[in-house]
Amino acid sequence: MAIVKTAVIWSQGQRVMPNVEELIGEVLEYNPQADVGLIRQTYEFAAKAHEGQVRKSGEPFLKHPLEVAHILARMKMDVPSIVVGLLHDTVEDSLTMVEDIAGKFGKEIAELVEGLTKISRVEFMSREEKQAENFRKMIISMGKDIRVILIKLADRLHNMRTLEPLPPNKQKRIAQETVEIYAPIANRLGIGWMKVELEDLSLQYLEPEIYSDLTRKLAVKRTEREKDISEVIEIVKQNLKVYGFKAEVYGRTKHFYSIYLKMASKEIPFEEIYDLSGIRIITDTKVNCYAILGMIHSLWTPVPGKFKDYIGVPKSNMYQSLHTTVIGPKGHRIEFQIRTEEMHRIAEEGIAAHWKYKDRGQIDTKDNQIYNWLRQMVEWQKDLSDSRQFLDSVKVDLFQDVVYVFTPRGDVKELIRGATPVDLAYAIHTEVGNRCVGAKINGKIVPLRYHLKSGDTVEIITNPTHAPSKDWLKFVKTPRAKDKIKHIINIEERKRSQDIGHKLLEKELQRIGSGLTALSKTERLEEVFREYNIKDLDDLTVLIGYGKVSPRQVLRKIFPEKAEKEDLTEKEDVSKRTRPSGGVKVSGIEDILIHFSKCCNPVPGDKIIGYITRGRGISVHTSVCPNIDELDYDKERLVGVEWDVTEPATYPVRISVSTIDRPGVLASVSASITSSAANISHADISTTEDKRAILNFVVDIKDLTHLEKVMQRIGQLSGVIQVKRVMGR
Repeated sequence: MAIVKTAVIWSQGQRVMPNVEELIGEVLEYNPQADVGLIRQTYEFAAKAHEGQVRKSGEPFLKHPLEVAHILARMKMDVPSIVVGLLHDTVEDSLTMVEDIAGKFGKEIAELVEGLTKISRVEFMSREEKQAENFRKMIISMGKDIRVILIKLADRLHNMRTLEPLPPNKQKRIAQETVEIYAPIANRLGIGWMKVELEDLSLQYLEPEIYSDLTRKLAVKRTEREKDISEVIEIVKQNLKVYGFKAEVYGRTKHFYSIYLKMASKEIPFEEIYDLSGIRIITDTKVNCYAILGMIHSLWTPVPGKFKDYIGVPKSNMYQSLHTTVIGPKGHRIEFQIRTEEMHRIAEEGIAAHWKYKDRGQIDTKDNQIYNWLRQMVEWQKDLSDSRQFLDSVKVDLFQDVVYVFTPRGDVKELIRGATPVDLAYAIHTEVGNRCVGAKINGKIVPLRYHLKSGDTVEIITNPTHAPSKDWLKFVKTPRAKDKIKHIINIEERKRSQDIGHKLLEKELQRIGSGLTALSKTERLEEVFREYNIKDLDDLTVLIGYGKVSPRQVLRKIFPEKAEKEDLTEKEDVSKRTRPSGGVKVSGIEDILIHFSKCCNPVPGDKIIGYITRGRGISVHTSVCPNIDELDYDKERLVGVEWDVTEPATYPVRISVSTIDRPGVLASVSASITSSAANISHADISTTEDKRAILNFVVDIKDLTHLEKVMQRIGQLSGVIQVKRVMGR
């Protein structure tokens, strides 16, 4: 079969399809033994599968997989990866089946294609859930074969390069996903050039005005910037020659996204950023890296705190380089990066720099560290049933700044900034975390909530009889530690609730002259299981123990005759039955005490959620209450609640008013509140050094509309700076 060549006319003029022979030429440059016949055969197969299909731009669809294969060739990937780059959309976007690919190209190729195929045939409740589950599937596939994510990154990069024809809302959605997930993964895998391009392309669609403004301003300053950098480079080259160092020196411009982040984080305009360019020095040996660093510091004054040694302590993605910032000839800051040629290659290519063609997606021993985070994620996702929770946690893990600490044996561990000894314990092993009772930092005992610092040597102290504490959830930072602690506490809570439920059920059975044996034999028990959506008697006792259902309710359904005979329908505890619910209905739970949480003071109109407490009924919180995260470890205790206000009532709400400190301000604010038909039940006043008064009130409010009216009226008073509702204790 002849190779298909296609030409297409589209909006920007005539564009000719790239030739597969160009791709083959690129592959042969780094892999002379490549099976080029297989690449040609695959191209013909893909051309036939996508025949007649076009992209939104009007280009033939085949151009996309061919460009993805070109990106993979730039990454020096093996032939199976190139082949999958050409085939990756055939299963989703044509009539081709995975079995067809397996029959024609073998099991290895088919498994890679299947790992990349989107899960479009699965029905989900929402787009967010679909995105989360798709990502989870990708992580699992990556764990089996690292090539899956490398091909996926190439696919995403070309999609970002060709995003323009899509509608703006879709552009933003894809760009947001790219900057939140794919760019950080490229960074984790050490593929520097791809991370930079993905971030810049994302910024172009997420903040088009800022991107356009940066483009214009950088172009204006380019000539001046290039002149300044050229002068510094010339000084460096002359000194390298004097000292006899073999090295290449060149300037580099910071990419758009890094400039944007600096402007946003420091809240400064573009004109106040002076380190728009940096200088990179590539030398021959590690020893010379440090020697050249000394030379740079002898020429210009180093900025304190801006030196980082990633050669002595490499990043988890194997990145190695010396970073230092100095005050240059014109008083502007200049960043230098100093590394060897091999370090530079790894910095640009990452995990692909050590690719082993024969290993079918396996990583060489020396690359284990770069792959470790992925293995951890694969293990981690097994403990989480909620894909959205997994995706959110991974975003946190990918984005956080890091600290590097040492174990007593000298091993380096990377953790997110703010991590504690407990986080490190769980990073070492789940059992180490579960049994952690203390820690030594640099030989001294420290609290478990201590924030680890780069360079700390950490020794974890364990006790085989110890178990995690709920309090740990208040200070641990890593998603892995949080989820492991929640998992253990959930198991313990379930076991405790099962024991309580078992005793309560036995007690009620004794009252009607029956027992568990008779209960387990009745046919009505299965009906109860179906009604409560549970599997067995253990699940039922857990529900009873949690307080989600009473044993009397259960026995009324199973033994109605005996229940009537023993007067099981008598009124329950009067104190609970007559206690007002405050206008809240609880889904599926009868006759239970309800109280409003004082940490967030919900009012009608707020979105609310219920939490079943031990002995105090249901505590009602707002859905945005800061304490909900601490309660989330035990989802079985969270219940749906909704407002059911049939009679007028008022609810306490805390508000804080910041004003100019002057006579009469308390009187005017108080008058404004009472004139809005709200009662002040508590007031507390304090002043600050900058002549401001902070007025804290507890106000009785009817509902959310009433609260907004009160706050709006206060905000209109002369001298009032800010009015806000206070959440949290």
